[in-house]
Amino acid sequence: MKKNGKTGMFWFMVWGLGLAGQLCWNMENQWFNTFVYAKIAKDPTIISWMVAVSAAATTFSTFLFGCISDRLGKRKNLVAIGYILWGIFTILFGTTQFLGGSRDLSTGTVSVGIIAAVVAADAIMSFFGSMGNDIGYNAWINDHMNENNRGQLGAALAVQPVIGTIAGTVFGGMLIGAEDNYMRLFLVMGLFVIALGILSLAAASDVPELKPSVRGTFSEQFFSIFDVRSYLQHKELVYVNLTLTVYFVAFNVYFVHLGNYMIYYLGFPADLMGYIEGLGLALAMLITIPAIRLINAGRVSLLTAISVLLSSAGLLLMGALVSPERVNTATLWNPLLLGGVLLVGLGYILFLQTITVWSKQLYPEDARGQFEGIRILFFVLIPMVVAPLISNPIIKRSGEYVDENGFTAYLPTNSLFLVSGVLVLLTFLPLYFAAKAKRASETCEKQP
Repeated sequence: MKKNGKTGMFWFMVWGLGLAGQLCWNMENQWFNTFVYAKIAKDPTIISWMVAVSAAATTFSTFLFGCISDRLGKRKNLVAIGYILWGIFTILFGTTQFLGGSRDLSTGTVSVGIIAAVVAADAIMSFFGSMGNDIGYNAWINDHMNENNRGQLGAALAVQPVIGTIAGTVFGGMLIGAEDNYMRLFLVMGLFVIALGILSLAAASDVPELKPSVRGTFSEQFFSIFDVRSYLQHKELVYVNLTLTVYFVAFNVYFVHLGNYMIYYLGFPADLMGYIEGLGLALAMLITIPAIRLINAGRVSLLTAISVLLSSAGLLLMGALVSPERVNTATLWNPLLLGGVLLVGLGYILFLQTITVWSKQLYPEDARGQFEGIRILFFVLIPMVVAPLISNPIIKRSGEYVDENGFTAYLPTNSLFLVSGVLVLLTFLPLYFAAKAKRASETCEKQP
């Protein structure tokens, strides 16, 4: 398989593995949270524990398997094994709903054992998902990226989460159905990811240039990635990763609660929620086409700034003008909600497309796997630990109510979007320094 990525099989695996992974991540980010509200309790604290613990498991997995893949000089096997185990534990996660006894009817509280089982199952699934996708697939993509295909690969990596969100939301709602059959969703998605993992064993291949990178003992190489002084020498990458972190702190304040917001606060059925999200995000995907040329031309800092403004505008629109009184839950046509979803989608897609290419081009060639681990630290762990500290108190203050059984419940409200719309603007602080470092780097390269 050629590094230039022009073979049909290469692109088939880029999209097949990418979409399977994004569908599974979407299911975790979207439907795991509604699963908790439907089967366990309407309490954002449970979701906060799931988010934080799974983020820690994901990050540890990326550091561990990033080091392993660099030392072995292999990515394909990591992808295959990771995807197969990812699918298996996705199915097993669904079985937590059959443990029973989750609610103490005398107090309205949830069994600690049930919470622990749900959180642990989510963390194990995330651990293997990170092995197969965050490290295996992303490092495999980075190995194949060059100046001729970086815009196209960046577009693919940006569009895949959106397609995963659209397809995962629409078909997920259809699979769950009116009877709340979450087990059917987890079974279908788990088997799909397992199938792609098996297929990758035969259809994917590593680049010929990929060689084992052994730097001392395993422990020496593993802990070398925590050498802060060495990492800070990559000045531009440091600021790019900080830009990533600030943006996704704001993103995770609202996104993990988006499904529950639309279903339980606004009142949409699960399938119509999927159609509304799907329409807005499908239109937003069109932005990837003009962005490819600008990314290939190196205009990444400008595109990132535009994406932040679009995201903020969409979030503020939803927070200020969308409420249960202003939506019609019987129809797709809700202009304010659709407009907000479209703007947020445009910002999110453009940001992810641009920042992915920008950061990957700055990785050292002999440590790409490990630097994917650093990326997950900024992309997943920090945002997913910090965001619940912001979102959880907001939900508990603004969305508390007593349900039909007399239990206290908490719903995400439009306050989340107002806060996120302001928070995302803080992305401009590290972005300024990232752009400055990029200009300095380009000036040095031009000098004789």
